[in-house]
Amino acid sequence: MKYKNIEEANRAVIDKVVAAQPVLIDVQPAMELINELKNGKVLLHAGPPIKYENMPDPVKGSCVGAILFEEWASDESGARKLLDDGEITLIPCHHVSAVGPMGGITSAHMPLFVVENRTDGNQAYCTMNEGIGKVLRFGAFSEEVVTRLQWMRDVLGPVLGQAIRTLADGLNLNPMIAKAVAMGDEFHQRNIAASLVFLKEMSPIVTNLDITEKDRYDVIKFLADTDQFFLNIMMAAGKSVMDGARMIEEGTIVTAMCRNGENFGIRISGMGDEWYTAPVNTPQGLYFTGYDGEDASPDIGDSAITETFGVGGMAMIAAPAVTRFVGAGGYEDALRTSNEMTEITIDHNPNFIVPTWNFQGICLGIDARLVVEKRITPVINTGIAHKIAGYGQIGAGTVHPPIQCFEKAIQAYVKKLGYQG
Repeated sequence: MKYKNIEEANRAVIDKVVAAQPVLIDVQPAMELINELKNGKVLLHAGPPIKYENMPDPVKGSCVGAILFEEWASDESGARKLLDDGEITLIPCHHVSAVGPMGGITSAHMPLFVVENRTDGNQAYCTMNEGIGKVLRFGAFSEEVVTRLQWMRDVLGPVLGQAIRTLADGLNLNPMIAKAVAMGDEFHQRNIAASLVFLKEMSPIVTNLDITEKDRYDVIKFLADTDQFFLNIMMAAGKSVMDGARMIEEGTIVTAMCRNGENFGIRISGMGDEWYTAPVNTPQGLYFTGYDGEDASPDIGDSAITETFGVGGMAMIAAPAVTRFVGAGGYEDALRTSNEMTEITIDHNPNFIVPTWNFQGICLGIDARLVVEKRITPVINTGIAHKIAGYGQIGAGTVHPPIQCFEKAIQAYVKKLGYQG
């Protein structure tokens, strides 16, 4: 072991998190960034590895939509046949430096945000937010969904990519994140402030680009209408930071949390690329009119990278306005939640100060040992998908990882260190 003890190793990991400098540098088609998408019929998905037959129905629906978008099939039945026959290769987003919200389904021609961690030199990628309603990430695959994806491929992605490339040093995300925390975002269910800050940065550039008036209007209107647009940028930022931190390869800091509808998976710094999994839970929260818990899909998505970074549910107190939306009560409940999360983290991140939390920084460094010792699991804010593909989002709430993930990770690390139990 390079470090004297686990505490010293963990401190080195979280020091990397604090030192990280995520910068948005581009938007590019996925196949230009990820070699695995260059040839053949390949889809990326959220969570640890999973077989198609074990995916929940909304994730299968997302696969159908991506196949129709890529024109590998002309209709739903043709798309499902490709999937049933094993003609589609499925790879976790996390295995190729990417993350994807909800189903996480990502295909070759989808535009991806490119975030570079300037401190460690690594990059991370995420799809762009489609807005709300019936969208691919929640399992919808109608003509409306595919048409929107085509517009994002042909207009939104290229325009934003062109705009971002005009910035010689890219768009430094840390100041934007810090500003939005102070304005009431927690970056999983509430991204309104950050999305508006992004719009503020992009609007002058987009208005000056050599593009059609219609494209100019449509892009700015879409950004203005999409309150959650920054979520996907935050996810790529979180992925770039945590992938940089896990270069330490020692300690018990959680470097990834994600779910695929079958299993919840975590990684810890000392165990590299290994996943430690257990069956997912179903989110609990508030439902849109006409729906209830019986309609909810099991937990899905890579967006828990935000909680791994220390925002989302971990920073509930930063956004007390969101607590009722996710069914978590009010201000006192938000305060209680964030205070409890300090019991399983080892510090506060001084880069991102929470005014409503007596100006403390967000939680820093989930320690899997503390999760196991205190029997407290991280709280994750999340959208809730209908269990049947095509319905889309039906609510929002919170979910907890199964504690078995953390127990397995610690047991594996103990074994790696040579201790016999």
